Amino acid sequence: MTATTHERRGADRLRSVLAPLGVAAVTGAAFAFVGAVDPNQPGHYPTCPFLFLTGLYCPGCGTLRAMHALAHADPLAALGLNPLAVAVIPFLLFWWGRWALRSWQGRPARTTLARPAYLWAFLALVIVYWVVRNLPFGHVLAP
Repeated sequence: MTATTHERRGADRLRSVLAPLGVAAVTGAAFAFVGAVDPNQPGHYPTCPFLFLTGLYCPGCGTLRAMHALAHADPLAALGLNPLAVAVIPFLLFWWGRWALRSWQGRPARTTLARPAYLWAFLALVIVYWVVRNLPFGHVLAP
């Protein structure tokens, strides 16, 4: 192989990982912003519309404060604010890593995130979490 072929392969690989790297950069910037701008202080972020209209917690309530706690290396506080959001992070990192690796290898991206049964099970988990965190015995799940 010639040097031009190697250069072309390197350029193709770099181009193929631009999307995963872009997603990582945007996610890192958002995480850094939430880490720097405290969601516990009023006026920085809007109120959850569902909480504002109903007085009930949605599955995402507490996620900004949980990410802020993680940015400050406090996983226990993050788990207390939104355990579901914290539990989902390893799965998101796995899927992003799989996407980045496949892109680097030049393999086509998968068109499905997971098997449909897993997605339906996750949706059921989110709905159960949503209901339970608003019941009197589910107060430990409230942010």
